[in-house]
Amino acid sequence: MPRTWLTERFQLDVPLVGAPMAGVSDGRLAAAVSAAGALGMFGVPATASPPWITEQAAVAAGSGRPYGIGLMAWALPDNPGQLDAVLAARPSLVSVSYGDFARYVEPLRREGITVAVQAGTTDEARAAEQAGVDVIVARGGEGGGHGRDDVATLPLLQSVLDAVGVPVLAAGGIATARGLAAVLAAGAEGGWAGTAFLGCAETTLSEPARQRVLDSGETGTAYGRVFDVAQRLAWPPEFGGRALRNAFFDRWHGREPELAADDAAQAELEAARRAGDFDTAYVYAGQAVGLVRRPRTAADVVAGFAAADELLGRFSGP
Repeated sequence: MPRTWLTERFQLDVPLVGAPMAGVSDGRLAAAVSAAGALGMFGVPATASPPWITEQAAVAAGSGRPYGIGLMAWALPDNPGQLDAVLAARPSLVSVSYGDFARYVEPLRREGITVAVQAGTTDEARAAEQAGVDVIVARGGEGGGHGRDDVATLPLLQSVLDAVGVPVLAAGGIATARGLAAVLAAGAEGGWAGTAFLGCAETTLSEPARQRVLDSGETGTAYGRVFDVAQRLAWPPEFGGRALRNAFFDRWHGREPELAADDAAQAELEAARRAGDFDTAYVYAGQAVGLVRRPRTAADVVAGFAAADELLGRFSGP
């Protein structure tokens, strides 16, 4: 594989980060991705306790290789213990995004932690650079989970690479070696992939949720705020979520103000989550979900990405 800022910084075999998918990636998946030669991360849910973070960090560190943690900036003011637990764990990389992230950059960097911010526009990337982050993740609207849906990955990546001087990773729609090779050729220091790992047994997804992923096609996702509004989550409204389209989303999309006042719908969604009814409950996934066709281990997924080396070598000449 080509050596990049990402591989050199963390001594990786593959220039790839496993995205911090809150509620899907915990310490087990992070450890498996890191052990396979990429950099694994786990995401911290908005209401996660500091002991949970400490526990998952210990699992992630079990690979003996660098790992990372993802934080939601909007949730930290109400959960200051989350930052304290992350600082104590001292992972190699922390992503802090979606909200007022700037105040957290220096405390993390003082502990020797590399800091990333996910940016969905070029202006967000410039603001992240001004805040002193080490690396920017240019996250296009194709990506699964939460973020902006304003710009697609490829135009965003080109613009951000021209606009900032810090290293840039690319996220959104990168699920195979072809996608990784494309963003490396464009100038990214690596890829940032989440959906590609949704078929792995090391995630926290239930078997019915995983099967839903495997059965989905490339047009099977939808973007919006339906699931956040129904749960009364305080996500900033500019950061909607991309998930597998289902009947609950279709019923409420465009009716979010009404949904916000409907306690029965909130209870319906919660009951569906407990029951594993994914016609109502959500599974966050990106537009690359159609490329996730069979169960694999995290090691298999990382090994598949490593084939980007062969694709990049096609034009190197004899």
